[in-house]
Amino acid sequence: MKIGYPCINRSIGCSSSRTFRLASYSDENLIRILGGNLACLDRILRYNVERGLLFFRMSSDLVPFASHPVCTFDWAGHFAAELRGTGTYIKENDLRISMHPDQFVLINSIRPDVIERSVAELDYHCRVLDAMGLDTSAKVQIHVGGVYGDKNAAILRFVSNYRRLRARIRRRLAIENDDRSYSLGDCMAIHRQVRVPVIFDVFHHELIGDGRPVREAITEAAGTWRRGDGPPMVDYSSQERGRKRGSHAERLSPAQFRRFVNEVDGLNFDLMLEIKDKEQSALRALKILREMDTHMLET
Repeated sequence: MKIGYPCINRSIGCSSSRTFRLASYSDENLIRILGGNLACLDRILRYNVERGLLFFRMSSDLVPFASHPVCTFDWAGHFAAELRGTGTYIKENDLRISMHPDQFVLINSIRPDVIERSVAELDYHCRVLDAMGLDTSAKVQIHVGGVYGDKNAAILRFVSNYRRLRARIRRRLAIENDDRSYSLGDCMAIHRQVRVPVIFDVFHHELIGDGRPVREAITEAAGTWRRGDGPPMVDYSSQERGRKRGSHAERLSPAQFRRFVNEVDGLNFDLMLEIKDKEQSALRALKILREMDTHMLET
């Protein structure tokens, strides 16, 4: 199991998702900001490797305005050497990488303009991963989308629009069960039609799942991943006490995490911790895993 966290490292003092106002767009500003974002990304990856955190979700904001019509600059060509260098470091250190576009990416929307913008955003994410030379185990993770008053019609629209995507996008996509509309069962129904891998979100399953044990649910989702997809991905968080239902925890609960690890013992997957203190909880989780492994060996 590789342990990871999403997008932001709070310990190193830089951001890989800096941007600027659209009104200030220029190729020069894009070059300046993207150069800094890539340099920070390299610092984050090196921090992670040094500490054994081998799963990382890169920020969708790495390239400002990349999917916007205003951006006609060939950023992938201009930064080809830097992107390849980052990809080489990732591969040499056996890091697992993913990306997760924002919730406005809705390929099952009832509005053609929203679908068009969503596809452009997905294309941008795949361009980043392709430019780094990463294989198809580097996934772009999305939600199924909206319901629009008719879930069955919305699922059919997702399937239809998914099939229209370029192969270079389809090969990287994975869907996850969300916390409001689409359960694991819904995602499995979509998988049966288009074979898209399903990422299992533990917290979302607790919120709108069908009550099945986590081990059983992960096993079912894991069956959707093929050889070229790499090990299955699982998202993990828990409810923050005293906050509205669905609020992600500020920090990892060691007791809850140990119970989770015991429940899934023997299953093969990579774990993304969607905990708000980012790398700090990831480091705690890694320490707990190593302690539990040592205890198992001793007994």
